[in-house]
Amino acid sequence: MPLIRTIQMNPGSRLGVWKITEEEDFFAGKVNISTAIHHPHKRLQHFAGRYLLTELFPDFPIGDIRIMESRKPYVHGNDYHFSISHCGDYVAAIISREGAVGIDIEEIKIKIEKVSHKFLSVKEQAFIDPGNALAHKTICWSAKEAVFKWYGLGSVDFKENMTIEPFPFQPKGFLTCNFNKADKNARLYLQYLLDNELCLTWTA
Repeated sequence: MPLIRTIQMNPGSRLGVWKITEEEDFFAGKVNISTAIHHPHKRLQHFAGRYLLTELFPDFPIGDIRIMESRKPYVHGNDYHFSISHCGDYVAAIISREGAVGIDIEEIKIKIEKVSHKFLSVKEQAFIDPGNALAHKTICWSAKEAVFKWYGLGSVDFKENMTIEPFPFQPKGFLTCNFNKADKNARLYLQYLLDNELCLTWTA
């Protein structure tokens, strides 16, 4: 299936979402993934993610991708910054020539409600819309996942190192997340949208 959504944020930044309906052979002749990935569906997700990068920017140096110790993929010495997220049969990717980026795609599932106390502080839980609690918490989780990928170095406490400022529940919108660690402090602006039981969130 072709791209189901693309967003051009500016001339040098673009994101896309792909629904995987293809078999592995469709991607295998066009992009490569790590031979260490053995699970069939995970392989398919990784193939689709890398293929999506080339759909967004045809000149993306796909063959130069390396993996940090934190498991973040990157291209050394290149102008491209990118992030990939997988969820079921969906893959999302964002690419920018301007700076670090992060993206996350999530299904709205009850498991997020069950673990919300682990990633939301008391102040953050206070602004959750009781009528749309699961979706609102999913947005928060997805936002923190996107920020985690933006940071890229691992070892982040989602409750202690990230604080989301209050924002009203809406099907799409913007939010602010403050990131605080000894090595980095930043105020990040994220955009999100809910579509068909999926939540897509990104920062660029």
